[in-house]
Amino acid sequence: MSEKLPGNAVVVEAALRALGASGEIVVLPEKAPTAATAAAQLGCEVGAIANSLIFDADGAPLLVLTSGAHRVDVGLIARTAGVESVRRATPEFVRTATGQPIGGVAPVGHPAPVRTLVDTWLSKHDVVWAAGGHPMTVFPTTFDELVRITGGTPADVE
Repeated sequence: MSEKLPGNAVVVEAALRALGASGEIVVLPEKAPTAATAAAQLGCEVGAIANSLIFDADGAPLLVLTSGAHRVDVGLIARTAGVESVRRATPEFVRTATGQPIGGVAPVGHPAPVRTLVDTWLSKHDVVWAAGGHPMTVFPTTFDELVRITGGTPADVE
């Protein structure tokens, strides 16, 4: 399957296998720039989409895997992460931290581990869809598996 995957999805697929994740990467028919467009293509609720948002937390990357139904409260995640300041990262910052483009950032497959918060709201869904390293790739997983494969911390983010 790897030969047919676009770009960074091959790296993400290898990381998923190495981590013992259960889901296979799916190539969507179109780019999914929003949780709503991904959900429409997958036929699931928007809340079951795990948006991967990279923030600049006092100069270090912080990955927040949030339900597509939520908006992240940066003040809340700063307090949760124990940092002074959290702000949206630039595309260059995201690419350096993850090796992946905005719009396709996967929870795994980064050059180095990235501190991660996982929205507890995602636990309400039996299947959660996360980005696969490219704007047209996703993979099915669960809340518990996301926490395990990322070494993430479950957190309220809204």
